[in-house]
Amino acid sequence: MRNYDVGVSLLVVAIVLLMIIPVPDWALDLFQILNISLSMVLMFSTLYIRNALEISSFPTLLLIMTLFRLALNITSTRLILLEGPKFSGKVIRTFGEFVVGGNYIVGLIVFTIIVIIQFIVITRGAERISEVAARFTLDAMPGKQMSVDADLNAGLITEEEARKRREDIRREADFYGAMDGASKFVRGDAIASIIITFVNIIGGLIIGMIQHKLSATEAAQVYTLLTVGDGLVSQIPALMVSTATGIIVSRAASQDNFGKEIVSELSKETKVLYLTGGVLMFLGFLTPLPITTAVVGSLFLFAAWYASRGVPQEALAGAGVEEEMEVPSGPVLSTPEEVAEVIESDTVEVEIGYGLIPLADPSQGGDLLERITMVRKQLAFEMGLVVSPIRIRDSILLKPNEYVIKIRGAEVARYELMPNRLLAINPGMVSGKIAGVPTKEPAFGLEAYWIDESLKDEAQRLGYTIVDPPTVFATHLTEILKRHAHELLGVKEFELLIEGLRQKMPKLVDDLIPNVLKESEVRKVLQNLLREGISIRSLPLIFETLLEYGENTKDIDYLTEQVRRALKRQIIGQLLADDGKVHAVAIDSNLEKQLSESITGEGEDRTIAMNPDILREFIDKLSAELEGMMKKGFSPVVVTSGALRPYLSRLIYRFIPNVPVIAYEEIPDDISLQIEGVVRL
Repeated sequence: MRNYDVGVSLLVVAIVLLMIIPVPDWALDLFQILNISLSMVLMFSTLYIRNALEISSFPTLLLIMTLFRLALNITSTRLILLEGPKFSGKVIRTFGEFVVGGNYIVGLIVFTIIVIIQFIVITRGAERISEVAARFTLDAMPGKQMSVDADLNAGLITEEEARKRREDIRREADFYGAMDGASKFVRGDAIASIIITFVNIIGGLIIGMIQHKLSATEAAQVYTLLTVGDGLVSQIPALMVSTATGIIVSRAASQDNFGKEIVSELSKETKVLYLTGGVLMFLGFLTPLPITTAVVGSLFLFAAWYASRGVPQEALAGAGVEEEMEVPSGPVLSTPEEVAEVIESDTVEVEIGYGLIPLADPSQGGDLLERITMVRKQLAFEMGLVVSPIRIRDSILLKPNEYVIKIRGAEVARYELMPNRLLAINPGMVSGKIAGVPTKEPAFGLEAYWIDESLKDEAQRLGYTIVDPPTVFATHLTEILKRHAHELLGVKEFELLIEGLRQKMPKLVDDLIPNVLKESEVRKVLQNLLREGISIRSLPLIFETLLEYGENTKDIDYLTEQVRRALKRQIIGQLLADDGKVHAVAIDSNLEKQLSESITGEGEDRTIAMNPDILREFIDKLSAELEGMMKKGFSPVVVTSGALRPYLSRLIYRFIPNVPVIAYEEIPDDISLQIEGVVRL
């Protein structure tokens, strides 16, 4: 068996030689029986496969079988025309005399009907399915490859598994592309059979009357009957092969072999079988139809009864049949692997419409995956937060150019890009309008327009900021992750940080956790910092501060404030104006006292509870003061006492997000504080 490939190659060459080398009648019989046998093997094989790749050689096999059948047609034609009445091929004579009763007119009609069925019904249908399957498989190929890359990025599969999946995707695309062309072989074979048959009949009549001195009737009886027999011998296997072609390209959604699927699916709803059997019994007894109808109906009723014995009790109830026998079934979600499949494990995931697939497909020049990697790196360097690999997948539920960002399975942002345009963003200082589709920049909500690339220079001249769609997405994703950074710091991400710090300072980590604070308590402090946009990259300093103050208290708010004071240069450094000062709005001392007295709750649930009217007045006046600061060219900042700061920050964030609230204690001694306004009630 080592050199079986050489044997196959020689057989292909032998098929070609069969067209030109004469063979005896008994050899023709052998080859025709072999043709029928191979066609049956091919058809049965397609019924037992679960997916097309299990018989990926089918397109090539289809070509070889078609070539073999045409070689037999040529060989049989040569023998029939040469030998005439002396032709002794038993297979052809059996089909001509036994199958159609020796009547060449009936045989010709049967042959024509078989060819019509094959050409118009089966071949045309298989050809259409092949075309559609090839087109959709090729269209879906980038999305499938992107899904594999995303799974690999997320660590759900190994490099070897990813390589195998990519290879399967490529093979599937190649297979359906080949099947699209191979189906033309079957169609051409049907046309060739019709032409060959009529050429043989005409040639046989001429040879019979001229060379063998037969009458026209005798020549027609001999040659037409043999030709029809030959046609039937070739078309029966051809019909089986074309049926196999239709089966293999139409089994797209199959999960089991054809026999098991058709039995399980048609017998699943037993009431259908009961209704069918009942109607047939009615027609058999109460109409002139033969009693055979009732017999068939009783078979359906028996099949329904037999099928109902093996279905679950719920299905029996739906069919109106009572069954006391317990049907054993395996436990659902009984293994860790099964449970893992239904647990939401992705911290961040991005879903995109099919129109954005080219942006994420490296083979089409897309760099979305690279940009996502850069966003993760940027977040790590800026915020000190290591985000788990981000899964990106396509979704048919979205608009073609739409994407959705999800955090722990919940949607947090959605936007629609225009891949073939540029986004012109108005930073607030443009000198004119630009023609384009109006929209809002997703990251900061600025006025923007989707413009043609030809207008890029004009838009820049007018003062617009021009960005391409991938940059729009990357900027939006970055801002969303920063805004929700505290939600991204889960147990898995926290463990990564701990292990990273342990590589440099193992004693610091071991002294703090769990001797002084629990992991959950340290993580809450880090989440509080991230919630207000403070980087936790200075993890050693944070741990040292927690180690110092954590021995005396477990109050998360107090510990957070102490860490903030340790990080004060980092915090204030981000708020300095061009003049090197911190410009802020202060809270009147009497109002601070009133706010402090309004703090209610215990522990982490402490909050400021104010009269709604007073609260509304406070927020309105604070907004006015902050707006005045912005008009002066300063970023909005609120300063208050350290004891009030965490609670005031939470209160303000509910109405005016992203406004830094700092404590007087957080301002370094060498940094000047400039009060731009005071909020009073």
